[in-house]
Amino acid sequence: MRPRLFETPFPRSTFGQVEMTHPNSSKTRGGKTVYGASVGILMLETQFPRIPGDIGNALSWPFPVQYRVVRGATPDNVVRGDATARVEDFIAAGRELVAMGCDGIATNCGFLALLQDELADALGVPVATSSLMQAQMITATLPKDQHVSVLTISAETLTDAHLKAARVPEGTPIMGTDGGMEFTRAILGDEAEIDFEVCRADLVQAADALVQAHPQTGAILLECTNMVPFAADIRAHLGRPVYSIHSMITWFQAGLMPRRFPSHLDDWR
Repeated sequence: MRPRLFETPFPRSTFGQVEMTHPNSSKTRGGKTVYGASVGILMLETQFPRIPGDIGNALSWPFPVQYRVVRGATPDNVVRGDATARVEDFIAAGRELVAMGCDGIATNCGFLALLQDELADALGVPVATSSLMQAQMITATLPKDQHVSVLTISAETLTDAHLKAARVPEGTPIMGTDGGMEFTRAILGDEAEIDFEVCRADLVQAADALVQAHPQTGAILLECTNMVPFAADIRAHLGRPVYSIHSMITWFQAGLMPRRFPSHLDDWR
């Protein structure tokens, strides 16, 4: 006899607490406020427009997410300032998301890699602060004569400390969009209006310069979460894989909420 709907004959684990539902019971156990949105995203306080693909546009995700704004944390003071000075603000906002029901926490700025260890320790759930954390995994997929290269919103302020915190392999090439016409200025300046076609050109040109300078680039990793809308353009232009915060959080969610497959075959052969 197959289990009835909502019946859960397996242990339920909530990071240290295991609950059992009796196989013959139709009751469902609760314990948190929000369900089905496993990933909580900590957002900087901004006003600039966020088109689909951007981490802050909820339509970017094929699954529900929850957001919390960390008041006073801006693109400028996180990217060009000292993000560690605001760690307590991020911890407080992260705890709100966990208490509400999120099972994993991400952030919307790659420079917050500096807070990775402190947030993970304080929140008690998996934490993914930066797309840069994918660098080691991407490197492992490439031929030995190739490497991953990073495209960032601010090469000037992406330091060895950021790269070390994200476990980026030493010697990884870095290229910024700092010299572009629109992207870096408008995002870090938190401008109310942005010309995204000019941003697209900025990203493609910077990626092209990155590969010209480092022809052994086998894949490109986008540090900035606002670069995702242009990932397909970079891939089409350079013919190389492009990874981003979108690829990372999609992977992250797949572990927090694994897909359940049917236990029978519909193929009669």
